[in-house]
Amino acid sequence: MRRYRLTIEYDGSGFAGWQQQPEGQRTVQGAIQEAFAALPGRHAKVHAAGRTDTGVHAIAMVAHVDSDVAIAPAKLRLALNAHLPRDVVVLDVALAADTFEAQYDCRYRRYLYRMKVVRDDPRGIALDRQRVLAVHRHLDVDAMQAAAAAAVGEHDFGAFATRETRSTVRTVRLCEVRRAGRELHLHVAADGFLRTMVRTLVGTLLWVGYGRLTPTAFAAVIATGDRRRAGPTVPAHGLYFVEAGYEPWDAARSEATLLEPGANGPWH
Repeated sequence: MRRYRLTIEYDGSGFAGWQQQPEGQRTVQGAIQEAFAALPGRHAKVHAAGRTDTGVHAIAMVAHVDSDVAIAPAKLRLALNAHLPRDVVVLDVALAADTFEAQYDCRYRRYLYRMKVVRDDPRGIALDRQRVLAVHRHLDVDAMQAAAAAAVGEHDFGAFATRETRSTVRTVRLCEVRRAGRELHLHVAADGFLRTMVRTLVGTLLWVGYGRLTPTAFAAVIATGDRRRAGPTVPAHGLYFVEAGYEPWDAARSEATLLEPGANGPWH
C-alpha cells in the first residue's frame, strides 16, 4: 500500500457535503470512494483536509488515500476521473509520505465567499444562482473592509458558531473583503473554523455594508461571543474551499497559489 495525495475540485450543489452519510446521501467522499472501488487493487478510506457542508464547493481540496493500485500517479488521476461524476474532478495525484495526514497535518485552511450586488445590474442571477450570493442592496464596501480587519488574530469566535461543542477560540490569519470585477469576495484563512463560521461572518459583514453595524460595532460583536448579536448565516452556495496549507502561514505564498473564480474571467 502506498499513500497518495489528491487535489480535488468539486461543485457542491448536488452533494450533502464531503463526508459519507449513513443514510446513503450523495457525498463527495462517497463519489471518490466509488471511483476507487471501480479500479483493481485494495483502497483505504479517503480522508480530506476539511469536511465541507452541503452545497459548499472546493477549488483545491486536499485528501489522502492508501492504495496498492499498480499505476503511475498521472495515470491514476485519469483513471479516477473516468469513473467520477461530472461535478467532481481530481486535479492532481502525487505520492506522499506514509505519515502524511491531509487533515491533521494541515496548518491552516482558506475559504472564499463570493457575493455580487445585483440591484442595478441583474446579469448573472440565473446563471450564478448556485455559485454566487446575489445581494439586492447597495453596500458600503469600505466599511466592510474596515470591519473585516477586526477578525484577524486570536479571538473567541463563538458569536459566529452554530451548535459548537469545541473550544470557539481560533486564530484568523487573513480576513479581507476584496473587489473582484463585478463581485465582492471575502477571503478568510485560519488555523481552524467553527461550524458556519465563515457564512456567519459574511452575514454580519453584510450588516455592516447595509449600515446596520459600524466597523467598531462589528468588532464588539466578536468580543461578546454572543451568537444573538451577529448577523444571519448566509447560504452555502457562495462558499469555496480554496487552500489547505501544510507550512506556516505565509500571505505571499498563499496568494501565489490562489485560484479565484469571478475575478478576471472564470479563473486568474
